[in-house]
Amino acid sequence: MTEPQSPPKNDEPELAEAPRPRRKGIYVLPNAVTLAALFASFYAIVMAMNGRFEAAAIGIFCAAVLDALDGRVARMTNSQSAFGEQMDSLCDMVGFGAAPAIIVYTWALQGLGRWGWIPAFVYIAGAALRLARFNTNIGIVDKRFFQGLPSPAAAALVMGLIWVMDDAGFKNAWQIDWLAWTAFAVTLYAGLTMVTNVPFYSFKVVGAKQTVPFASIMAIALGIALISQNPPLALFVLFCIYGVSGYGVYIWRRMKGRPVSVIATSTDDPDEKGLH
Repeated sequence: MTEPQSPPKNDEPELAEAPRPRRKGIYVLPNAVTLAALFASFYAIVMAMNGRFEAAAIGIFCAAVLDALDGRVARMTNSQSAFGEQMDSLCDMVGFGAAPAIIVYTWALQGLGRWGWIPAFVYIAGAALRLARFNTNIGIVDKRFFQGLPSPAAAALVMGLIWVMDDAGFKNAWQIDWLAWTAFAVTLYAGLTMVTNVPFYSFKVVGAKQTVPFASIMAIALGIALISQNPPLALFVLFCIYGVSGYGVYIWRRMKGRPVSVIATSTDDPDEKGLH
């Protein structure tokens, strides 16, 4: 009597089912702040199209405040991500590059004809170049300084001029020659200064983990009180001082024989030889 034959064994090992890839989401809080900054920039453009330049200036200043918060919120909540970095950079290009250029052209530069295109385009190109350089040099730049005028400060410089003049009662600025040429000079200065190697203090190392004297808090309170008396003028003067401070630091370090480059570590890329 023959024994029942067992079914042939398959020598090939059974393939384990591959685990399904985990879906990657995005962090809500920091990206919501970034989107709020983008909306403030969009609001500023719409207000400028309607001739409400004071509201447009306020919108850009609000975008600058929100831009300063989103990175800090991401670090505080441990929610940094590559998506958030790219989102922030794109929103900065809109809020501090395209929006100020469009608004200042609508406000005054259109009165200069094609000459008005020059500072507006130099500004928006400078903002794009500055943001691209910032993203590529972020690992080698001394965190105490910005390489060139930061784009939010450049936008505040241009929009501060618009806010001050609109608050002073200058309407239809594109029909006032001296005001249009003033806007020409300020916009061109801001655009070119963004792409220089001049060091501008970043304030990133102040107030986070360092203690300050008690009198410093009172000085801040006094500064807030002074700004509240005339916000357009106070903010414009403040950013004018900051906008030229980098050149002062550059000259001072040159006179002292100290290095003026903000690059902390040189790269080994042959194409970048001599740039740092």
